[in-house]
Amino acid sequence: MLITSYNHPAFGDTLIAITGPDTEDQTTQQKGDIVAILNDQGQVIGYNFLKVSQWLGTINAKGQVKLTEDQVSQLNAAIQQAGLPGKLEVDDKPKFVIGKIVDFKAHPDADHLHVAQVDIGDKQVQIVCGAPNAALGQTVVVALPGAMMPDGKIIWPDSLRGVASYGMISSARELAIPGAPQRRGILVMPDHLAAGTPFNAKEAAAVVADQAK
Repeated sequence: MLITSYNHPAFGDTLIAITGPDTEDQTTQQKGDIVAILNDQGQVIGYNFLKVSQWLGTINAKGQVKLTEDQVSQLNAAIQQAGLPGKLEVDDKPKFVIGKIVDFKAHPDADHLHVAQVDIGDKQVQIVCGAPNAALGQTVVVALPGAMMPDGKIIWPDSLRGVASYGMISSARELAIPGAPQRRGILVMPDHLAAGTPFNAKEAAAVVADQAK
């Protein structure tokens, strides 16, 4: 898993690479312009590449950055040369996909939550959902583990009130769709969209606009 972001006004010429979820206790190792972040078990969960332009050139972006395979290779060579642990893995699988709710039951320990089984094309995943409009049979947008939401939140496998949840069924507001209603509720997409199809923001905007009529 690899999530990379760049925000020059806030952090200068620094690329932030995240490879795993935060833990309460973390340590860092710095060699030159690379900082490795390790979790409480000594596993690398991310890197900060200071003065990243020395490896990748100028990055004309703000927010999440999708690295090419060649760029990942260049950063891995820098990690190895610095003698730091771990490496980056290329991750080009879509993290926002169309899902179909194929089973929908009440959460065993929370009145306002439901446990949904969601078909995402290549497999079925379990997601705990608290949206008041969620229901069996809906076509929805799923943010999978490794997704970075528009507000910067990162989705990881989680557990809600003792029930495992793999991802998040998203609302139009969470996806930052223009004109999204400012209220709770997931975005319900047209049924003709196939499970596993990568999320298309233009299709979602058309759905939101149609629902607002």
